[in-house]
Amino acid sequence: MEDKNLIFDKNDVCIFIPVLNEEDAIKDVIEGFQKVGYNNILVYDGNSKDKTREAAAAAGARVVVQSGKGKGQAMIQAFDAMTEKYMVMIDGDGTELPEEIHHLLYPVLEGKADHVAGNRIAGRTPGAFTALNLLGNRLINWFFRRAFRSGLRDILTGYRAFTRESIQALDLKQNGFVIETEMTVECLTKGQKMMEVPITYLPRPEKVETKLHPIRDGYRISMAVYKYSRFYNPLFFFGVWSLLSFVIALLLAAAHPFITWHSSTLGTAVFFFAGIGAVLLIAGFVADISATLHRKTLKAIQANRKEQEKEYDQF
Repeated sequence: MEDKNLIFDKNDVCIFIPVLNEEDAIKDVIEGFQKVGYNNILVYDGNSKDKTREAAAAAGARVVVQSGKGKGQAMIQAFDAMTEKYMVMIDGDGTELPEEIHHLLYPVLEGKADHVAGNRIAGRTPGAFTALNLLGNRLINWFFRRAFRSGLRDILTGYRAFTRESIQALDLKQNGFVIETEMTVECLTKGQKMMEVPITYLPRPEKVETKLHPIRDGYRISMAVYKYSRFYNPLFFFGVWSLLSFVIALLLAAAHPFITWHSSTLGTAVFFFAGIGAVLLIAGFVADISATLHRKTLKAIQANRKEQEKEYDQF
C-alpha cells in the first residue's frame, strides 16, 4: 500500500506510543517508523522503572512522563494535547509492525474512515497469543458484536489511526486497559466511520512483560462492554436480565413436581419472575426506540454541521 499516490506531509502524522517498562522493544519500534519516513514520534511513559525513557529519547522520540497512572490516562492526556491532523497509536512492546502503518493510515487520509483499527487476530503469528488470551479475546469480541450489533473482530487492538477531529469528539474517561473498548464504543455511539484492517501480530519479546492480567482485566472489559451497551443497545442491556428472569420462571415451573412448597407460593414465584422479565423486556424496547432516535438526531446534526463547514470554506 505504500505506492499509493497520496500527497501529505508526514509531519502532520503523530506517532503516539504509550509505554511502561518497554526498554528492550521501544528503540526498534521508533526506528521502524523512522525507516518509512515518520519522525514525529511521541512517547508517553507511565513512570517506567527501567530505561525506557532514555532509550526512546536516544532513538529520536519526544518523551513525556504522564502525570497519572494507567494506559488510558496516558492516552487521554496525549489526545487532549494533540495538535496534528492525524495520529497513529501503537503499542511499544514490538508486537506490531511500524511498516504496516499505511494499512491503517491511508483509509483515514482518503476520507474513507474517521478511525481505523488493526485486527491482530486476523494476522496473528504462531505464539503471538497464549491459548487463554486468544480465547478471552474471542469471547470478548463475540460479546461486543452481540451487544453493539457490530462486525468488529478486535476491539482491544492498540494499533489505530484516526483524525484529530475524530478523537477529540470522544468522551473518554477510563484510565486502564478498558480504554480501547471505550474508544470503540464512543466511535460507534458518535456515528463515526470506523473500519478494521488486518495487521501482523508478533509474539512479545522475551524480556518485555505483559501488563494485562487475562482474568482480572478480561472481567473488567466484559463488564464495561455490558455497561456501555445500555446507551447504544438498551434492548440487549435489559434483555440479558429479562432472559434470566424468564429462565428462572421456567425452571420453577418445570420443578413443580419435585418441590414441596404450597402450590400458590410456587405459582406466585413463577408469575413474579415472569412479570419481571416482561417488564424488563418492555423497558428494553422503549429505551431502544429512544436510543435509535437519539442516534438519528445526532447524525442529522453532524451532517448539517459538515454542510455548514463546506459552505463556510467556499467563502
